[in-house]
Amino acid sequence: MSKWFYVNFIVIIIVIWKFSTSSINTIHILGIIGFALFMFNWMRHAMFATIRSKIPRRKKLVYAKISKKAMPVHRWTGTIALVIIIFHAHAVIKFYGFQPENYKMTFGLMALIMMIFTVIFGWIRQLRTTVRKRILHLSFAFTLFYIVIIHIIL
Repeated sequence: MSKWFYVNFIVIIIVIWKFSTSSINTIHILGIIGFALFMFNWMRHAMFATIRSKIPRRKKLVYAKISKKAMPVHRWTGTIALVIIIFHAHAVIKFYGFQPENYKMTFGLMALIMMIFTVIFGWIRQLRTTVRKRILHLSFAFTLFYIVIIHIIL
């Protein structure tokens, strides 16, 4: 398995721990749903990393088939995650007010911006795939992943 499966597993455990130790409200529920949809899409990266690694061909075929089944919903899952995260951000700003000195809020807004770029380039890739568009989409997704981790930890 790819190291990304282990990294994703650790991040999911952290999210479950943070969610279970906080007061559960609509804001947190929207955030966790958006995160779950994002991680569904992000796990495809771990799947592709595993496919490119040195594993038996049969396992590569199994992972490729699973990834191929998830591909038609990949763009829609990302778009739905973006919409839910927009509702999450709106609820946070409405409930707490805009606080630029609050690091959690700042990283959350940075994650929202990165998610917007990731989704836009994901849809643009559908029109005509080029290496540059693929690299941009993946770069935005990597940046989004790390910003989300910081947002969760804070």
